[in-house]
Amino acid sequence: MSEPVRLAPPTLPRLLRGAGLAVASLVLLLYVLGPVCWLLSSSLQTEREIVSIPPHWIPEAPTLRNFEAIVATGLGRPLPTAGPDPASGGFIPSTAANLLPAMLNSLVVAVSIVALNLLVAVPAAYALAKIRFRGRQAALYGILATRVVPDIALVVPFFLVIRKLGLLDTLFSLIVTYLAVTVPFSVFILTSFFEQLPDDLDKAARVDGCSRVQVLLRVFLPLARPALVAVGLFAFLSSWNEFLLALMFTQTAASQTLPIIVASFTSDFTVSFSFLNAAGVLAVVPPVVLAVLFERHIVSGLTAGAVKG
Repeated sequence: MSEPVRLAPPTLPRLLRGAGLAVASLVLLLYVLGPVCWLLSSSLQTEREIVSIPPHWIPEAPTLRNFEAIVATGLGRPLPTAGPDPASGGFIPSTAANLLPAMLNSLVVAVSIVALNLLVAVPAAYALAKIRFRGRQAALYGILATRVVPDIALVVPFFLVIRKLGLLDTLFSLIVTYLAVTVPFSVFILTSFFEQLPDDLDKAARVDGCSRVQVLLRVFLPLARPALVAVGLFAFLSSWNEFLLALMFTQTAASQTLPIIVASFTSDFTVSFSFLNAAGVLAVVPPVVLAVLFERHIVSGLTAGAVKG
């Protein structure tokens, strides 16, 4: 019988390298998750506990008064209690009543952007990937070139167009501008994904009598689910977190989105950090839930769409 293979004991350089990687990973993890942990922790604290020195990472007496105050002001109900603490009605921001409507506005805009992105980007990506026509590469590069221009440079042209169309201070103005910003990247990801699928699938379906639309709907879309999820999440996050264009095109609470209202909480003379952090927790809940639900599709979709060939 052959003797069992004995693994060589780890050498000092390997141990040092492993320890260095572990320390670097821990530092990176703390750097990334530290602000999120503080946001969640401080949303459950009173104002006095938040501003205490040293700060309390673990609430001494966790409270949901901040979230109760958000719901009460958003629904026009009396605040839970009255007292010196901001969460109990002492220093509620003047725009607090607009938080829940703004969250609904953000949700409407984000869902609309996801649906319109897929409606526009999927046929365009399929055509660029599987239909050979003159100017195909120029069209793809032209679409990508629009994302080279920073958003700040597009604010004035967008504003002039939106004002000319009479769409200022409406959700439709945000939908139009966000669509122009997000579609190029969506087309690029889906084009790269469709190009990896065998051309034989397209040819076989065409031989069987399928039209281009049927080939797209019955053959390629079922295979492109990871890429569709990745594109949809990208479009959702881009519109959910966007601040600059929403600041320029909305003036009243009827059309303002969540980032604008949360930012307005800091414009009062007295800032309620507990209320502000509770609003921040509500703002990150939808993206986190979507990321957790579609994590497997997101990773595979972005990996497949980012590498050509």
